[in-house]
Amino acid sequence: MTDMDDLLRGQQPSTPAGGRRAQKQRRRGPGCLIALVILAVLVGAGYWGVTTGIGKVKDQFSSADDYPGPGGADVTFEVKPGDSIAEMGRGLKSADIVASVEAFIDAANGNAQSNSIQAGYYPLKKQMKASDVVAVLVDPDNIVTTSVAIPEGFTVDQIVARLVKETGFKKEEFEAALKDPQALGLPADAKGNAEGYLFPATYSFGPDEKPADMLHDMVGRWQQAAQQNELEAGAQALGYTPHEIMTIASLIEAEGRGKYRAKISRVIYNRLENPDNGTTNGLLEIDATVNYALGRDDLGVALTQEDLDVDSPYNTRKNPGLPPGPIGSPGDDAIQAALHPAEGPWLWYVTVDLKTGETKFTDDYDTFLEYKQELATYCETSDAC
Repeated sequence: MTDMDDLLRGQQPSTPAGGRRAQKQRRRGPGCLIALVILAVLVGAGYWGVTTGIGKVKDQFSSADDYPGPGGADVTFEVKPGDSIAEMGRGLKSADIVASVEAFIDAANGNAQSNSIQAGYYPLKKQMKASDVVAVLVDPDNIVTTSVAIPEGFTVDQIVARLVKETGFKKEEFEAALKDPQALGLPADAKGNAEGYLFPATYSFGPDEKPADMLHDMVGRWQQAAQQNELEAGAQALGYTPHEIMTIASLIEAEGRGKYRAKISRVIYNRLENPDNGTTNGLLEIDATVNYALGRDDLGVALTQEDLDVDSPYNTRKNPGLPPGPIGSPGDDAIQAALHPAEGPWLWYVTVDLKTGETKFTDDYDTFLEYKQELATYCETSDAC
């Protein structure tokens, strides 16, 4: 029977086995399978998302890896200038001082002082508790340094001896560094001689600083003092070079104290600028220069005639004018006195009390001799001479 006959009877056309209905049913099989696969993927993804989210939430509220402390072997850790908390944490983790960067950051966030951690070297230990590390870093008193105090008036030889004693480096290492004036930053006027340009102050040297670094720091501190004291402009106003002013300042440092320095400064200028006064003949006659020429540290030693005759350009008893350069390291007060001498006609001064530093001034030679006798009498009863 044909399809047309079926239509004429009002019936649906017959479909042979394997016709369109069978094909439609067969197509439903793969479609359902694809749907099931997609559903499985979505369910799996949802499970993964949920479990991952839970994991993230768990990580957020769980503690970062941290050592219990108190730590093991001693180590020195450097906080570099400009380091962020994260950069410090990475350095600490790399050195096995903290267990994780996160633990250090958490500990730093919990300490309000962590924003003020200073650059420097700190004494720590391997495998410390992160909060203990932060407690060390926020205290600048924990910075590892070698502190060396250089008094006013010290010569280069005295400074080197002090540095050798306090730092443990050898004398030869400092002497080698002194032979490279350009590396030290010395001014051209110094002509390679660091005398007077190693500024007296208290220095804190880091554990990695070598002798050349230390001396460079001291010259750098002098450069700062020169700028603050307006050395160059002041010297020009007086008609001298900065090197000459530093030389005068070193003489003042060696000879006087406190309120007497500006007057001693005036005596020096009066002698330099009035060499034909008929009495001093342009000689400064400063005993401290003789002691320097003799290589003596003790300025209180009485000078013999043989001492006074020492052949040296630094001997101002024999050579008129200034010595070739400073005879020690002057401080700020002495530099200021050299730049701002007091007004007065004085040509002589005598320190009549070596303990108090009391000094008397005169422009009369006979009065000067009276002051010298006063000092001699003082020395007969004092152990300061």
